[in-house]
Amino acid sequence: MTLALDQTLFHQTGVGLSVPFAVAGTGMHLPPAVVTNQDLTRTLDTSDEWITSRTGIRERRRLAPHLATSDMCVAAARPALDAAGTEASRLDAVIVATYTGDQPLVSTALIVKDALGAHRALALDVTQAACASGIQAMLIAAHLLQNPSITTVLLLAADCASRVADPADRTTGVFFGDAAAAAVLARTDTPGAGLLSYSLGSQLSYDVQIPAGGSRRPAGPDTVAAGDHYLSMDGRAVWDTATTRLPESIAGAAHRAGVPVDRIRHFFLHQANLNIISETMAALDVPRDRAPVTIDRLGNTGSAGLFTALHTTHTEGGLLPGDTYVLSGIGAGFQWGTLCLRHA
Repeated sequence: MTLALDQTLFHQTGVGLSVPFAVAGTGMHLPPAVVTNQDLTRTLDTSDEWITSRTGIRERRRLAPHLATSDMCVAAARPALDAAGTEASRLDAVIVATYTGDQPLVSTALIVKDALGAHRALALDVTQAACASGIQAMLIAAHLLQNPSITTVLLLAADCASRVADPADRTTGVFFGDAAAAAVLARTDTPGAGLLSYSLGSQLSYDVQIPAGGSRRPAGPDTVAAGDHYLSMDGRAVWDTATTRLPESIAGAAHRAGVPVDRIRHFFLHQANLNIISETMAALDVPRDRAPVTIDRLGNTGSAGLFTALHTTHTEGGLLPGDTYVLSGIGAGFQWGTLCLRHA
């Protein structure tokens, strides 16, 4: 693989971490309000055919104005804890992956931890890898579980992109939906289960960004008037980067795990665009049906997307003991990565 000089690449060598772990339970929360493509045509210069052909999206969810990302996280966490047969009070860590936290301070993970009653848990926020934050959160969780004092971690991936997408922008306005997904990760006695390998990369780009609201351009009347607190996105740059980096990353992680790509059972990919998913699977020469799809009915739900696919497969009984699978995503920055795992 040839890398640009301003790109960094990190990967694990060897196979597996010493302490095995399993996805013990999953959960998901979808806001009840549905926005169809036809609904968007009333306010945007677009059509159902245009949106569907270019994105694969037919509808998406919108969070009620009085609720926030932490509310979706709590709602997704409860069924995940039930499925895992564990109580919040037994959690050792709560990790929230989101770029749409409730507020700059305090920690969204801390808000969720308090609401659940996970009083002994470490609270961690993984934020600025945007749609790839869930990959980084899972990697952190896997390594936390190597510590003998940590046995159970709740990972939450959630984004409320409707709050940062300009409703008048036909580029970003059609893509995004709001959702949260949860996974309870717990130590297991099954040898070889858990993380086999990973491959992470990055290359600085401002092609996807929220320009204002930080220390460089603090919020003020001028930034608000200019709409600089909304997400801006160069769709062509996203396409070019995603369709190149995702297949490279997946192939790299599979190689380091010692698993041929065609032997991977499930590909839980970032649900950014149905065409990107199809292009990625074609580049890997793997049947597209091994990559579960939720983007058609949920839209791009940011870091939650690949975990909504994981949840759907897990609850339908499709993730079987011994299955090898990958989690792979790319986010603003650009940052991307793949984790190769084996189910207990």
